[in-house]
Amino acid sequence: MPTSTDRRSFLGQAALAAGSALTLAQQHFVQLDSAQAAEPAAAPAPTSPAERLVLASIGCGGQGSGLARSFASQPDVELAYVVDPDAKRAAELAATIGKITGRAPQQVTDLRRVLDDPAVDAVIVATPDHWHGPATLLALAAGKHVYVEKPCAHNVREGRLMIEASRRAGRVVQVGTQSRSAPAIQRAMKLLHEGAIGEVLVAKAWNSQRRKDIGHATPSEPPPELDYALWQGPAPELPYQANRLHYNWHWWYVYGTGDMGNDGVHELDLARWGLGIEMHPTTITAIGGKLFFDDDQQFPDTQYVAFDYPGDGAVGHRRQLVYEMRLWSPYQQEGFDNGNAFYGTKGMLILGKRTGWQILGPNNELREQMSIDGLGPAHHRNFLDCIKSGARPEADIEIGHYSAALCHLGNIAARLGRQLTFDPAAEQIVGDDDAAALVRRQYRADHWAVPDGV
Repeated sequence: MPTSTDRRSFLGQAALAAGSALTLAQQHFVQLDSAQAAEPAAAPAPTSPAERLVLASIGCGGQGSGLARSFASQPDVELAYVVDPDAKRAAELAATIGKITGRAPQQVTDLRRVLDDPAVDAVIVATPDHWHGPATLLALAAGKHVYVEKPCAHNVREGRLMIEASRRAGRVVQVGTQSRSAPAIQRAMKLLHEGAIGEVLVAKAWNSQRRKDIGHATPSEPPPELDYALWQGPAPELPYQANRLHYNWHWWYVYGTGDMGNDGVHELDLARWGLGIEMHPTTITAIGGKLFFDDDQQFPDTQYVAFDYPGDGAVGHRRQLVYEMRLWSPYQQEGFDNGNAFYGTKGMLILGKRTGWQILGPNNELREQMSIDGLGPAHHRNFLDCIKSGARPEADIEIGHYSAALCHLGNIAARLGRQLTFDPAAEQIVGDDDAAALVRRQYRADHWAVPDGV
């Protein structure tokens, strides 16, 4: 195999040969989430070493395993490493990849082993949220491209640092909001921006589903296969507790971002995209709390958040984004468990990623509709093609940051129970010291993964 530098030189010259656009006939979309991941049918066809990208997958949980299988199935990818502080998870994923490709990747517990390998071109970061920012920043500093799961960061400040690091390093950072690469959704957004329902003044995103009770637990000894210190990383040190991981880390302040950052970020990203907003809101109003679950979860199970984008202040230039969340709903809302509605001056568009979208005119007249066949591999292909071409990916880190910030700000407003005023340019909450402190987070003192500039 040529050196990593030789390979990158070749890839840079092959910019347009790969192309990032796939035709509808070539695409077979598969829903890739923690509950259901794609299982490729056959090993990928071989490619020349100069064309091949060497990847490492960091995080071997449900989503990380699905991503690793999808990327390993690409014909121009060699998945060289799987990384997880839980040795059992890493071993299981390595064995699965070996069956797909005929070559099992190395399994390691410490991501620094991967970042020190000059042969690795890119990493997949599918860790708990508290590792998204630090792992991405370390990877960029090591010259790697990054595919990072949503939300791209644990807090607003880390997101800004990730944008700056990506631009400084000249590396691609793709965020795992897969809808950005789905042709059917791209079509819906194009219609919205071209005025198919008039001026889109309000967008609504909802997350309506039934989550599990995580119960109550007390500290205990971690299982022998888990390096708990590595798992915690730069987060404040807490004793091991069984209902804080693996998936349950989502519901704890120091590790996760609640379901607003877990599932809600997908719909919030679509809502912001449909509104045509590439900035932060100035006012955030929220109510939220635990109406149903009597367990150790810290984040709300019920949440309503309204974001105001004032524009230049003129009538018709202001935009509103609304988020609804109920995690105890055994039914669908408006036909979709998670979905979006866009309200325009001449009609509305209703969208659900599992089914499709409809445009309704005055008196709810059906004007156009389109089904959605699934999400996933097209987004992963876009990342790989952008590494080769140097183009910005469909869900570039800046796009991911603006959408993730909605989750962070909505969670802060609900947590404190009051309206927030946000300065978009400074990315600071003003007039509220308690809220302003939550734009950042606390780190473990002197930990090697604490980002500079936090």
